[in-house]
Amino acid sequence: MGYDLKALAELYKNTLLDNVLPFWEKHSLDWEYGGYFTCLEREGKVYDTDKFIWLQNRQVWTFSMLCNQLEKRENWLNIARNGANFLAQHGRDADGNWYFALTRTGEPLVQPYNIFSDCFAAMAFSQYALASGEDWAKDVAMQAYNNVLRRKDNPKGKYTKTYPGTRSMKSLAVPMILANLTLEMEWLLSSETLENVLAATVQEVMTDFLDQQKGLMYESVAPDGSHIDCFDGRLINPGHGIEAMWFIMDIARRQNDTKTINQAVDVVLNILNFAWDDEYGGLYYFMDADGHPPQQLEWDQKLWWVHLESLVALVMGYRLTGREACWQWYQKVHNYAWSHFADPEYGEWFGYLNRRGEVLLNLKGGKWKGCFHLPRAMYLCWQQFEALSSQSV
Repeated sequence: MGYDLKALAELYKNTLLDNVLPFWEKHSLDWEYGGYFTCLEREGKVYDTDKFIWLQNRQVWTFSMLCNQLEKRENWLNIARNGANFLAQHGRDADGNWYFALTRTGEPLVQPYNIFSDCFAAMAFSQYALASGEDWAKDVAMQAYNNVLRRKDNPKGKYTKTYPGTRSMKSLAVPMILANLTLEMEWLLSSETLENVLAATVQEVMTDFLDQQKGLMYESVAPDGSHIDCFDGRLINPGHGIEAMWFIMDIARRQNDTKTINQAVDVVLNILNFAWDDEYGGLYYFMDADGHPPQQLEWDQKLWWVHLESLVALVMGYRLTGREACWQWYQKVHNYAWSHFADPEYGEWFGYLNRRGEVLLNLKGGKWKGCFHLPRAMYLCWQQFEALSSQSV
C-alpha cells in the first residue's frame, strides 16, 4: 500500500492538535473586542483587523465542533464563545440578515449581499448551541437557517448584479452548501425537513449540475439544468465539485445508498483527471469545460482548500468503496499537498501557490482563508484513517 494507515491517522491528529489549532489559539483571538483576527502573516502577526463574517462563523464552528466531537476543553469553548457573543451582538442587520464584513469593533462594513454569511452562521451557532448548552444560540442558528431556505432561489436578492431575465443561471454553491448545512443542523430539524431538504439538494446536484457525458460538476447551469455557452456556463471549479461530492457521499452513507456513493466517487476521479496539472503537479483553481481560456486570471493558481477537500473526498471514497483508484489518487494529492502547502517552520499551511508550486502569498490567513478548511480536513482525515486502520486489523 505504501502508507501506514495508523501513521496517517497520527499525522492528521497531531497536525490538528499540536500545529494548526495552537497557531489560531495563539495569534487569532481578539479578547478585547471579541471575535477573531484572520489576516495573519506567515508567522502569525496580524496585518489587518477587519472581521469577515464567513471566517468569524467558521472559527466558531471549528472550535465548537471539536468540543462536540473530541472533548469539551474549556479553552476551546471559551474561544468559540468569544466569537459567538461578538457575532450575536454585531453580525446581523435589523432584518436578521448577516453582513459580509465588520470593523474590528463590530461596525458593519459590507452589506449582507448573499446568503453564505447566513449559511456559516447557522452552522456555527448550531454547533455552538450543542457545545455550550445555551438555548439562545439555537434560536440564532434556526433564524439563519430559515433565512437560507427563504433566500436560496435568489441568494443575492437586491445585490444581484445580473440583469433580470436575459441569462438566468443558478449556482452549484447553493445546493451543495445547503446539503452540508442541513446535515449539520440535523439535531435541530424535524425529520421531515431534514429528509426533504437532503433529497432535494442531492437530486439537484447530481442531476442539474452533473454533466453525465463529461462526468464533471458544472459551477453554473440554466434553471432547468441545461448548459449555457458562456464564461460562467462553461466554468469548472474543481475544488467545489470535489467538496460537493464528499458532502453527497456523507448523505448517501447515512442512507446506505451505495449507488450514489459510487457515482460521487466517479465524479471526484473525473474531476481530478480533468484538473490535475501534469507539468507542475497540483490542481488548477478554475477551468473551462471546453478548454477555452478561463476568465479568472488566477485560474492556474494552486489553493490549499482545493487540495484539502480532495484529500477528504479521496479517503472517504476509499473507506466507503475500497476502490484502488481512490487510494492511488490519494497518495498523489497527499504528496503534493503536504510537500507544498505545509509550513514546518511556523506551523499551519500556506494558502496560495503559483502554478509552479511556489508560495504566492506569504500569509496564513486573510479575507478568504481562516480557521476552517485545514482543521476540518485534518479532523476528517484523522477519523477516516482511524476507521480504516481498525477495519484492516
